[in-house]
Amino acid sequence: MAILTQLVFSGIALGMIYAVIAFGYQLTFATSDTLNFGQGDALMLGALVGLTLVTQLGMNYWLMIPLVCVFGAFQGALVERIGVRPAIKIKSEFGWIMSTIALGIIFKNVAENVWGRDDLRFPSPLPEAPLHFLGANVLPMEILVVVGAVGMMLAVEVFNRRSIYGKAVVATFNDRDAAKLMGINTGLVITFSYALSSLSAAFAGVLIAPLTLTGATMGAVLGLKAFAVAIIGGLTSGMGIILGGIILGVAETTTGFYISTGYKDVPGLVLLLIVLAVKPAGLFGKTAIKKV
Repeated sequence: MAILTQLVFSGIALGMIYAVIAFGYQLTFATSDTLNFGQGDALMLGALVGLTLVTQLGMNYWLMIPLVCVFGAFQGALVERIGVRPAIKIKSEFGWIMSTIALGIIFKNVAENVWGRDDLRFPSPLPEAPLHFLGANVLPMEILVVVGAVGMMLAVEVFNRRSIYGKAVVATFNDRDAAKLMGINTGLVITFSYALSSLSAAFAGVLIAPLTLTGATMGAVLGLKAFAVAIIGGLTSGMGIILGGIILGVAETTTGFYISTGYKDVPGLVLLLIVLAVKPAGLFGKTAIKKV
């Protein structure tokens, strides 16, 4: 029982990282019906920039986080400006897909040339001695991951509900054309959603980096699994993304322990295929009805 509890706690921490990245997918899809397939690379860049600030410049971990978030927001806005906006302007149905993938590859190559191809260790800001809870050992960083991920998503939710700028985002999500007619700069809102999307990914990068190795290839798998979480939970449901992340994270840790680490990715992919076949909008998503 203690082992299962341990696996569940580890799975929740892993799943919340997937959820934060998937949350970024939801942000851009809500405002522009597009996805940034370079989300994983935004996470990777955030982790590497944070590593440089901490190890090379001697910056405190907690002071580093806001700078990495600013960097992530700038990177996301850049992706939207040069990769997504031209495709939306010419109404290209698939142009933004190839553009975001291409930019992700470019960012990965830049990272390999700047930081090298070897994985690097990110120093933990918290004690590495595990805490004992319900018979399981929980790392302080795993607790920070869960708290940070939930805090990030709650902050965005409060922003959308309480601020006038957040309400502009919600209006664009509900009806982009109507929002434009009401005087809302929907182009700026879409840029903001991409900036916020990459900001959340960069934030996730510095959260997970102390728990794993940091390198130019770390974002590819995380971005793909986060996309699976977004599809499983539903691109229109914030709660669905959180639950989808937890489901996938726990499925991976339990499968890796009880069956084999070589099969830990299988349950999530099988669930993804089942959801796409049975409920394409996701377990908690809503099917969009378009008038023609």
